[in-house]
Amino acid sequence: MMSVLPALLALATGPSAPEKPNFVVVFCDDLGYGDLGCYGHPSIRTPNLDRMAAEGQRWTDFYAAAEVCTPSRAALLTGRLPVRSGMASGRRRVLFPDSKGGLPDGEITLAEALRARGYATACVGKWHLGHLPPYHPLKHGFDSYFGIPYSNDMKPTPLWRGEETLEEPAVQATLTRRYTEEAARFIRASKDRPFFLYLAHTFPHVPLAASDAFRGKSPRGLYGDVVEEIDASMGEILATLREEKLEGRTLVVFTSDNGPWLIMKEQGGSAGPLRDGKGSTFEGGMRVPGIFWWPGRVAPATVREMGSTLDLFPTFVRLAGGEVPADRPIDGFDLLPVLFGRGPSPRQTMFFYRGTELYAVRKGPWKAHFVTRSAYGRDPAVVHERPLLYHLGRDPGEQYDAGEKNPDVLAAIRREAEAHRATVTPVENQLEK
Repeated sequence: MMSVLPALLALATGPSAPEKPNFVVVFCDDLGYGDLGCYGHPSIRTPNLDRMAAEGQRWTDFYAAAEVCTPSRAALLTGRLPVRSGMASGRRRVLFPDSKGGLPDGEITLAEALRARGYATACVGKWHLGHLPPYHPLKHGFDSYFGIPYSNDMKPTPLWRGEETLEEPAVQATLTRRYTEEAARFIRASKDRPFFLYLAHTFPHVPLAASDAFRGKSPRGLYGDVVEEIDASMGEILATLREEKLEGRTLVVFTSDNGPWLIMKEQGGSAGPLRDGKGSTFEGGMRVPGIFWWPGRVAPATVREMGSTLDLFPTFVRLAGGEVPADRPIDGFDLLPVLFGRGPSPRQTMFFYRGTELYAVRKGPWKAHFVTRSAYGRDPAVVHERPLLYHLGRDPGEQYDAGEKNPDVLAAIRREAEAHRATVTPVENQLEK
């Protein structure tokens, strides 16, 4: 970790905050934009998340940083597009149990940045950033870990506490409940100091599993059972914060790693009005629910501006009184202006990668697709000489190409893409080791 010490020291010695807030990030796996009641689902019942959204901010244009799992998780924890850390690949899109790579130790994670500011840190749930010892959550700034190392459809998935295997395979129907219990324990044990809890749910990634209390209860079938159990988990976590009188100094964010896995049909979720799903750089693949909750600090609102999981890193570090590392490109923006009602979101662009290739760029309401390809088909990528262009305010489903009539918009987005590409330097690919 010697390569990151100067940046971590800068984080540790940055300006002091009057009171460092706690942070809780709840990160679902394959939850779609349209899977919650507060985002329009007609039959999945999510009263706790609906209340959370009503009491906080519900973002309509919030994005995961990648269209599949591993790169999306790397981006959330580093504030950097995964192409910068070698955590994106066009050949092996995620890490597998036989993978030799993982999140490089030269990266600074949100856990490391906050621990340098005196925070207790815990990772609960799915990791998927490398299962070998050098890439373990305990090597990336987390004080404790309880969860599974990769996706629940890979191998006989083990359940770990720290570096010890508790059971293999994990009893999947118990995971959401056990994650919730672990999260609540950590909150109570850390209530006298600032803390960062990263709760990365295993579900609703397939194979789906729900506990006895939820199985067979949802009108939406097993998928609905799973999401409704996640909703109940969110309710328990918020109740724990209230019981410990921590809600006034805790920012809670609920979101997803990518869109719904549509090829799983009834076992997959919904992207609502958006086009396509997981694996795709159309909106349904990367636009996800984004709920921010902090009673007394974040006023209730529906936010129709852009934000991303990339933005959590700089936002949290600034709230903790630290400075964002200056020795590397950071792709996130500080969302405090919009969270606190002081101004618009600083995010005006979003870059949509598939592996290491830039497929699309959004600038303001316009999105240009330079390359398109089906999420999981065998079809080759199609490079568009004149990019497809959609106005996402008028056409959120990306159905009506407006490129021919808006050459100036395309030219502006091309310039954004060229300027961005100039900031990306090749690094060792971790997914292809």
